[in-house]
Amino acid sequence: MDYGRLITAMVTPFDEQGNVSLEQTAKLIDYLIEEQKSDALVVCGTTGESPTLNDEEKLQLFEFAVKHAAGRCKIIAGTGSNNTAHSIHLTAEAEKLGVDGVLLVVPYYSKTNQEGLYRHFEAVAASTKLPVMLYNIPGRSVINMTAETILRLAEIPNITSIKECSSLDQLAEVAGLAPEGFKVYSGDDAATLPALAVGAYGIVSVASHFIGEPMQQMIHAYLEGEAAEAAKLHQKLLPIFKGLFECPNPVLVKSALNERGIEVGSVRLPLVPPTDAEAARLREIL
Repeated sequence: MDYGRLITAMVTPFDEQGNVSLEQTAKLIDYLIEEQKSDALVVCGTTGESPTLNDEEKLQLFEFAVKHAAGRCKIIAGTGSNNTAHSIHLTAEAEKLGVDGVLLVVPYYSKTNQEGLYRHFEAVAASTKLPVMLYNIPGRSVINMTAETILRLAEIPNITSIKECSSLDQLAEVAGLAPEGFKVYSGDDAATLPALAVGAYGIVSVASHFIGEPMQQMIHAYLEGEAAEAAKLHQKLLPIFKGLFECPNPVLVKSALNERGIEVGSVRLPLVPPTDAEAARLREIL
């Protein structure tokens, strides 16, 4: 499975009552494909506020995204959690709905060991024919899945990629030693270009809600040997990469989308909207 170079971790649009809005989801999908040049979308990832979505909402969004995208981009369903049995169940339901792959986060809170991580992902992968993207994010899951464990998992045929958010050193090690065809994606917008330089295939991005096209230009400039041009683009985009995360994600993303006329509503508790000063700061950066 090739998801392309630029994958957007899509926010989940809510209406004024805080319910999922499929009408606005349709408009957001069109905008991300047509204007921001996303190659694939992650639906119900953590940027999509997955911890506050119930299963019914997630399955509704998976089904809707597949039908509305209609082959214009790949749809990756966020089906991972710290409950292996539930991850297997949600993955099976997503597979029935026609998604192109699933994203499985490192189990959070439980703080299992490396063997527990291996067995968790092995069990979910064995339950599906879908390609699996691992998601290693120590800053949110508390534990780091080591390069050794990732490389063990990469030998499983349908574990085909990883979203890596630990360190450039670990990303480089995995990219250099993984089986042919296994793709490593950075999960840190600000590290997109450095990650490409040490072997990443692409980026699972939040900033691509706003600057997807220049990010594609930066990626392809680097791939075409125009490193200096890619560096200039990186330097220009860096304030946006950093500014979007001055509040917990996706607080500022949703606020800025609303200001641009892409109505996605607010965030669900325990997240709260930005202050006027925080919103103004991002407005200035953008």
